[in-house]
Amino acid sequence: MKILVFGIGGIGGYFGGRLAKAGNEVTMIARGKQLEAIKNNGLEVESINGDFKVHPHLATDDVAEAEVPDLVILGVKSWQIKNVAKILKPAIGEDTMVLPLQNGANNAEKLLEVLPERNVLAGLCHIVSFVEAPGKIKHASFEPRITFGELDNSRSERIQKLKQVFDEAEITSFIPDNIQLEIWKKFLFITTVSGIGGLTRVSIDKIRQSDYLYNLMRKTAKEVKAIANTKGVPLEEEHLEKAFEIINNQPEGTTASTQRDIMAGKPSEMENFNGFVVKQGEDLDIDTPVNRFIYECLLPMEKEARKSGD
Repeated sequence: MKILVFGIGGIGGYFGGRLAKAGNEVTMIARGKQLEAIKNNGLEVESINGDFKVHPHLATDDVAEAEVPDLVILGVKSWQIKNVAKILKPAIGEDTMVLPLQNGANNAEKLLEVLPERNVLAGLCHIVSFVEAPGKIKHASFEPRITFGELDNSRSERIQKLKQVFDEAEITSFIPDNIQLEIWKKFLFITTVSGIGGLTRVSIDKIRQSDYLYNLMRKTAKEVKAIANTKGVPLEEEHLEKAFEIINNQPEGTTASTQRDIMAGKPSEMENFNGFVVKQGEDLDIDTPVNRFIYECLLPMEKEARKSGD
């Protein structure tokens, strides 16, 4: 399969590397020192499942150099999706599938603002990985998994074929009955921990030691659930409790990537997490006081970070 991976960070680098290792014709869109390192030495992946190194079919910063792909995997941040879709639009074909794997509840919707519906899939992933050095991805923990599907949840032929491609690349993947529910389940978890993590600047285990902060997280999650339910997403109390089961089992020192971006003074996905909840609440006439408090407290830092670029 001809696959274009846009963004060779922790997500795009790991999954793109696996797909290249399996013999797919993978084009990696990167930039700067990462691109230079991949061009010169290939992409190295250090993984808890075994280390490997690949040389992609093509490494470039220009999508116009790539052949029309069968599949595009987006490895950028959620706030970059719309601009990336505009860059990709001239390079994709009628049958190209575009799969977003970012955190966030409305990534597919952002793609639909730019791309035809036939090109857009919905998806998410679970993995803890990051760029350790130019040309090197470190997969540190968690069994990597991609969850994906058609926007209408149909079991299309192309979805089944894509599942086979992931299987052959030794990537665990899952086609759920309701992809929107799966997206919101992860959104519930990541929104609950990210903003509070950015404010407190301590790991999840230290946040949950405070009764006050733990209660604040539960209120954050309940507001997310209220938004989801109003939008017709069947997010139930059991899903909220499962999210807190995961929170309670996070090992010492664990932080969310958005929190790490905030602490490093980088542009973050805060607008797409707590900010998204606030804006949906305004549109749907639902009060979201806790998410608003978190969002407004983080907003000045986010504005400063965006002055410095991405």
